[in-house]
Amino acid sequence: MSAVIAAHAAPAPAVAVPAGTLRRLENALLAAVFALTISLPLVEMALRAAFGTGIQAVGALVQHATLLLGMLGAAAAARDGRLLTLAVSGFIKGRAGEAAQFAGRTVAAAVAFLLLWSALEFVAAEYRGGARLVYSLPTWVAQLPLPLGYALIGLRLLWQTTPRWQGQLAAALAVAALVAWLKLAAPDPALVAAPAVIVLAGAALLGAPLFALIGGVALFLLVAQGVPAAAVAVDHYSLVVNPSLPAIPMFTLAGYLLAESGAPRRLIELFDALFGRFRGGAAVAVVLACTFFTSFTGASGVTVLALGGLAMPLLLATGYRERSALGLVTAAGLPGTLLMPALPLLLYAIIAGVSIEAMFLAGALPALLMAAIVAAYGVWRQPARVGPAPKFDAARARAALAAAKWELSVPLVPIAALASGVATPMESAALTALFVLFVTSIVHRDLHLTRDVPRVMAECGLIIGGILLIMGLALGLTDYLVDAEVPVRLVAWAKESIGSRVAFLLALNAVLLLAGCVIEIYPAIMVLVPIVTHIGAAFGVDPLHLGIIFLANMELGYLTPLVGLNLFFASYRFGKPVGEVFRAVLPLFCALAVGVLVITYIPWLSTFLPALRG
Repeated sequence: MSAVIAAHAAPAPAVAVPAGTLRRLENALLAAVFALTISLPLVEMALRAAFGTGIQAVGALVQHATLLLGMLGAAAAARDGRLLTLAVSGFIKGRAGEAAQFAGRTVAAAVAFLLLWSALEFVAAEYRGGARLVYSLPTWVAQLPLPLGYALIGLRLLWQTTPRWQGQLAAALAVAALVAWLKLAAPDPALVAAPAVIVLAGAALLGAPLFALIGGVALFLLVAQGVPAAAVAVDHYSLVVNPSLPAIPMFTLAGYLLAESGAPRRLIELFDALFGRFRGGAAVAVVLACTFFTSFTGASGVTVLALGGLAMPLLLATGYRERSALGLVTAAGLPGTLLMPALPLLLYAIIAGVSIEAMFLAGALPALLMAAIVAAYGVWRQPARVGPAPKFDAARARAALAAAKWELSVPLVPIAALASGVATPMESAALTALFVLFVTSIVHRDLHLTRDVPRVMAECGLIIGGILLIMGLALGLTDYLVDAEVPVRLVAWAKESIGSRVAFLLALNAVLLLAGCVIEIYPAIMVLVPIVTHIGAAFGVDPLHLGIIFLANMELGYLTPLVGLNLFFASYRFGKPVGEVFRAVLPLFCALAVGVLVITYIPWLSTFLPALRG
C-alpha cells in the first residue's frame, strides 16, 4: 500500500529480533510519536476556533514529528525484517536463500552507512548555519532522526545477514572496509558509479531492501556528477517535511484502526443485508466493503488480509465456486486505490504538483467503473439460484445499518472538513484519525485504548516508516534524472518515435503495467511520475487524467502473473499456491484491463468532476 505491502508479498527469511523489553519500549515510543503527530494539528484547530490563535509554527513541528515517526518506523521495519523488497526476491529458497540473504543484507547495510555519512554531512552543515526551527530549537537537532535512523537500520541489517556471529562479523568488516575506501580513499566517482549500480541491482534481486537500491543508485550517480553526497539526505529531509505529507500516516492509521476493529464484519453484514437477496448480491457486498477499506488503507493487499476471512465464507455460502470466490476476494479492493483518501492519490498529487482535492474528485468515476466491473463479474459467476429468492429482511437491514452507520460516515469527515474550509488537508487527516479512534475504541469498544490502540499505532508506524524511507530516497534519484535531463530527452524521443497521443497512452499502459508487477506503488510514483508528467504534458494529457491512468495501471499490475503483489497476499491468506490464485484472478485481470483502457481513452471520466467544481 501498497501498504503492509511487499513486506508480506516477499517475506524476508526469519531473523533474530531484540529482546521483548527493548521491543516493547521501541514500539511504545513509536506509538507516542504517532500520537503526538496527530495531536498537534487537532490542538491547533481547537485553539484557532476558541481563541483565534494557534501554536507557533505548528506546521514545522508536525513535519519534523513526521520525520521522527518515519525514521523510527523504518528502524522498526528493519528490526522485523519487513523493509520493502522486490517481489521476485521471495522465490529464492534453501541454502541459496541463505546466501542471497547474506549478500543482500550486507550490500544494504553498506548503503545504510553511506547514507548515514551523507546525513551527518547535512546535519553538520545545518549546525554550522545556526538556524532555529521554533522555540529556540536548533534546526539540526530536529534533523538528528535522519542519521540516527540510518545508523540503526544499518546495524540491524548487519545483524540479519546470518544467525552466526562469525558471518555477522565478516559482514561488518566488509561494510566498514567498503565505506572507508569510498569515503577516505575517495576513488574516482565516475569509475565507481556503473559497477556500483550493477551490484545494487543484483543485491535487490537477491532480497536487499528497496531503499538500498534506490538510495544507493541516487548516491553513486549524484556523486559521479560532482554533487555532494549530502544532497541525498537533503532530498530525503525535504520530502518528509513536505507540508502535505503528514496526511499520509494519519489517513493510514485510520485505515488500520478500522481493519483491526469489528468494522469489516459490520460492513459485510450491511452490504449483504442490502444486496444479498439479489443474484450476485454477495459479490456486490464484498466489492463495496473491500473498496471502502482500500480507500483508507491505500493497500488492496491489506484488504485481502483484513476482509478475506469474512468475504470468502460469504461467497462460498451463496453458491460460488472456490476459484471464483478466490478471484473476487483478491481483486475486489483494487478500485479503492482511486477513491479518497487513498494514499496513492495523495502522493501523486504531492509529486505531480496538482490539487489534492482535484485528485480526489478525479478518481471517483474511474473507481466506480472499476468497482462495477468486478461486481458485474461476480453477478455473472454466481450459479443460478435454486428456488425462490429470499425476501428482503427490512429488520435485518435496519439493524445492520444502525451498526455500521459510524463506519459509513468516516469518508464524510475529510470531505466536510476540506469542503467547509475549516481544515487543511493535514488537519482533515488528523480529524479523520481521531474520529475513527473514537468510533473503534469508544463507540464500539472493539479496541482497548491502552492495550490495542498503541499496538495498532506501532504496526502502522512500522509500515509508514518503510514507505517514507523509500519515498525520501527516491526523491534523490528523481533529482539525478532531472539533472541528467532524462525527462527532456525522453520527451524528445517520444515525440519523434511515438508521434500520436493515442500511441503514447498505449505505450504508457504497457510500461506502467510492467512496473506494477515488480515495483511497489510508492517508489514507482516517486521515480516515474516526474518523468511521466513531462512526457504527458508534451502530448497534451491532463495531469489529473494522467494520474488516474498511472494509478489504475499500477494497481492492475498487482494481479499480473506471477509476481503481482496481491497474488502473494491471497496465497498467504488462503494457503493456496500462487499459480492457483492467478488462474482464479485471470478473468478479472482481463476485465479490469479493459477498464483501464476505458479510463485511458475517455478522459472525461477523470476530468469531469474536477472541472464541475472549478
